[in-house]
Amino acid sequence: MNQITEESLMSLFIRMYYNDIPLSTGTAFIVSSCIGPLLITNRHNVTGKNNEDNTLLSPETGAVPNRIEIYHNRINSIGSHIIKYEKLYLEDDFTPRWIEHPTYGHKVDFVALPLTELSNVAVYPYSLEEGSNIKVGVTDSVSVVGFPFGIQVGSNAAVWATGTVASEPQLNYKELPLFLIDCRSRQGQSGSPVIAYRSSGDVNTTEGLDFYTEPVKKFIGIYSGRINKESDLGLVWKASAIIELVNSIKKHIF
Repeated sequence: MNQITEESLMSLFIRMYYNDIPLSTGTAFIVSSCIGPLLITNRHNVTGKNNEDNTLLSPETGAVPNRIEIYHNRINSIGSHIIKYEKLYLEDDFTPRWIEHPTYGHKVDFVALPLTELSNVAVYPYSLEEGSNIKVGVTDSVSVVGFPFGIQVGSNAAVWATGTVASEPQLNYKELPLFLIDCRSRQGQSGSPVIAYRSSGDVNTTEGLDFYTEPVKKFIGIYSGRINKESDLGLVWKASAIIELVNSIKKHIF
């Protein structure tokens, strides 16, 4: 990608609207599925409500979003963006277009939204199982790649906030497919992919210590906010749960 780190462009800046009223900003990314490209982001981004207590995220407007603005990568123009809009509900209906986890449903704070507006869009999807042999455990470095406070670099590149894994990834937090990271992440990064990125050199893998001459990465989940405003501990929904959601989507449902 012309010396631009690919993952900086794979995170997409999003803005939620009620009609023409802007409500909030966040981050999303794309994965492939049997029904085409899916936008993955936090559930609270598309509902406009806190996922734990259902309170409004935009109390000053009293509104929840009905469409989403996406800063996609422009085809044949690396580093520039093209804006597209996706409806969040079916036409003349209050049926959500987004798809939730087949088992956990609204209990997990991530959803998949089928993309329909892709003219002149360059799609750079994450491979959810890429780097599956890379070991990532407590104290290992991970990055939240998104748009804190809506900050974009250049036309559409994301910001990397790097921290460490703070809880055992194999164990669940609050009996949900969650683990914790210690990272100074902030508003606007909700929906960011969380990855273990190694530029080169020695990397711990399931086969032992391997040496890489090129960058390698492992997708480990989606960030959805801090445990509270006083803490730098952040919530990451596990890649395995996102894979379950994507694999549950069948062609015949649309």
